[in-house]
Amino acid sequence: MTPGWVQTAGELAELVRALTAVPEVAVDTEGDSLHHYPARLALVQLGAPGAVWLVDPLAVEDLGPLGAIFGDARTTTVLHAGDNDLVDLKRRHGLPFARIFDTSVAARFLGAPALGLDVLLTTYLGVDLPPSRQKDDWSERPLSEAQRRYAVGDVEHLLPLKARLVEELTRVGRLAWVEEECAALAAQVVVERPIDPAAYAGLKGARELAPRGLAILRELHERRETLARRLDRPPFKVFNDEVLVKLALAVPGDREHLAQLPGMSPRVIGRWGDELLATVARALALPESELPVLERRPRANVPAAVRRRIESLRVWRTEATPRFGLEPGVLFPNRLIGTVAEAGPRDLDALARVEGFRRWRVEAFGPEILAALART
Repeated sequence: MTPGWVQTAGELAELVRALTAVPEVAVDTEGDSLHHYPARLALVQLGAPGAVWLVDPLAVEDLGPLGAIFGDARTTTVLHAGDNDLVDLKRRHGLPFARIFDTSVAARFLGAPALGLDVLLTTYLGVDLPPSRQKDDWSERPLSEAQRRYAVGDVEHLLPLKARLVEELTRVGRLAWVEEECAALAAQVVVERPIDPAAYAGLKGARELAPRGLAILRELHERRETLARRLDRPPFKVFNDEVLVKLALAVPGDREHLAQLPGMSPRVIGRWGDELLATVARALALPESELPVLERRPRANVPAAVRRRIESLRVWRTEATPRFGLEPGVLFPNRLIGTVAEAGPRDLDALARVEGFRRWRVEAFGPEILAALART
């Protein structure tokens, strides 16, 4: 299928008019997070019966007009594993979504053993997708013919796939379950992620460092962020986390010492060695009062009654998982088990008020949950 290109505000307005009140629109996005920093949304693919459009957000910066499509209650936006797509479209462009159908969520509720779009299309439609281009730099223009085929393939079959999944969900009586989960996705608010000044503390091995080593790691982490923005490269392509921690452990004082460390090739040392050494030296010069100290996370003091409820609910889930043919995390995720155990509901109305406990769960196995709680 030959896609239409949307690269001007006028073309976007024309597309919005064409898709107004269309019952279903397929959506996918491509980003450039493997190649640039900060990452950008590099392509938006839209599909309707018999047509596909490629919207270039690098040329049309204001995607706000698409809100007239996605926010229209008459239109269902169909995605596959759309969490990241929704984050980009909601957070970066403020787009609302009235109705969503996620084919990955649908497949989970059918107990599909594999959830990749390629597998689902082969299974339900006998369609093979073009080879993956997920690692490409989607900000490069023009797109290659292979990229165009891949971009089109990600949306042109989503609507027929949705139709087949709806058939199967209706047959097994779980369509309402998926619709409720997708409604929650549509309503989920995505806020701007704040910069975490203590992000360095989350690196593997950080908590084993002494305060001075932590200070070195903190300074190196900040330096990597600065370099990543200067070079327009993802931080992990500047230095990976393991290299930062090893530098903090080794406390190199000269280039010879740097050369003994993993990841410190002659090219890396020649390009950034002086900056790294200066960063380490700056951390070494900090007074004791400015050294970071990580708070030890106290273990949650879970009351004995709540622990008994959690155990009872897990026992129930182990028994129920094969009966429902769903993964444990789909049927009754651990976070929800903890929430229900803390709430200790005694009737269905109270269970339905537990945050995150969807109506479909109340109807499908609410009485069993209450019975499991009553046994504690």
